[in-house]
Amino acid sequence: MERRYDLDWVRVCAFGVLVLYHVGMYYVSWDWHVKSPQAGPALEPLMLLSGPWRLSLLFLVSGAATAFLLGKAQAAQAAGGRLRFFGPRSWRLLLPLAFGMLVIVPPQAYYELLDSRYPGGYHDGYLAFWLRYLKADSTFCDDDGCLHLPTWNHLWFVAYLWVYTMVLGVLAVAAPRAVERLRGGLARALGGWGLLVWPILFLAAARIALIGRFGSTHGLTDDWYNHVQYFAVFVAGFLIARSGPVWDAIERRRWTALGLALAAWAFIAWYFAAYADTDPPAMLRQAQRAIWAVQQWCAIVAVLGFARRFAAHDGPLLRYLVPAVFPVYILHQTLIVILAYQLRPLALPPLLEGPLLVVLTLAGCFGGYELIRRIGWLRPLFGLKARSRPDPRPVPAVP
Repeated sequence: MERRYDLDWVRVCAFGVLVLYHVGMYYVSWDWHVKSPQAGPALEPLMLLSGPWRLSLLFLVSGAATAFLLGKAQAAQAAGGRLRFFGPRSWRLLLPLAFGMLVIVPPQAYYELLDSRYPGGYHDGYLAFWLRYLKADSTFCDDDGCLHLPTWNHLWFVAYLWVYTMVLGVLAVAAPRAVERLRGGLARALGGWGLLVWPILFLAAARIALIGRFGSTHGLTDDWYNHVQYFAVFVAGFLIARSGPVWDAIERRRWTALGLALAAWAFIAWYFAAYADTDPPAMLRQAQRAIWAVQQWCAIVAVLGFARRFAAHDGPLLRYLVPAVFPVYILHQTLIVILAYQLRPLALPPLLEGPLLVVLTLAGCFGGYELIRRIGWLRPLFGLKARSRPDPRPVPAVP
């Protein structure tokens, strides 16, 4: 199976956007772990440019990657081997998740505590907090609620990805004919303008029906709106991974999708600015939810279409970035929180502090990656493959 370099570039760039987005969360009025003293709504329209689609895009690309991984495992099984998919995939996702929750994520909760979450401040130091974190201490409370410990914070994506992978993998192995019928049916449905119409209708119906009842929690067991949208695009990525006609249609519709996505973003940015302090009319709220789905899916189609047209190539930079993505993702939010809090006494203006925070975060992430990839026992903790052991057998001499 030919490697999809365009999807590799999309994955790398999508995680790059995620780093920028989380730096932006420090400066907007929306709730986050730590907040800038100068936080306000100025950056929010730019944040909304990627808000509806960045995570859906990652789940779609992850679904396509799952299809290639499962296909490779099934090909090896057909050649007389065993189906090596569920175990290696679980090890690759769950070990970093557990390590991240125990080691990487706790500083985020600690600095959140220092920032605002404990009346009178907290003065016992990080080690004392970490021990209480491991004991699931739930006594850190203020008027807004309690700090729930332990937590996975930004690593919720890994937990969801593992669950979706296991569910879809079991279905694909247990009922391959049904999956093939779904693959063919989806390919036919996404032909022509169906590529834009049917996914938008599905995502709009899901948001209109569920977002008011099930807000975004990232808590796995009570996050039903997110499960509907993210699992749907994950399955879609899995089913279209090897469908040439669908990818041809995505490439053809890229300009139309881009225009619709930008128009939808303009409306959404206006809506949130106009009704920041008041409740909108009910019909307008429902219209905004439908237009949110337009931006969500059309931006995905545009990104995939332009990547297939202009980024279907390999290179040294891509070969370096692809394995770096997972360690950088694991590290980035903790570094953002720590660096933002430590930079605060300098009282830098946001236009200077923000870019500096981005540069320092990326430097720390890639510096960490350079260390991680060189230390054998660290590699699996950050989702990297263990180094292959050299063959101890002597190499026969060549006459």
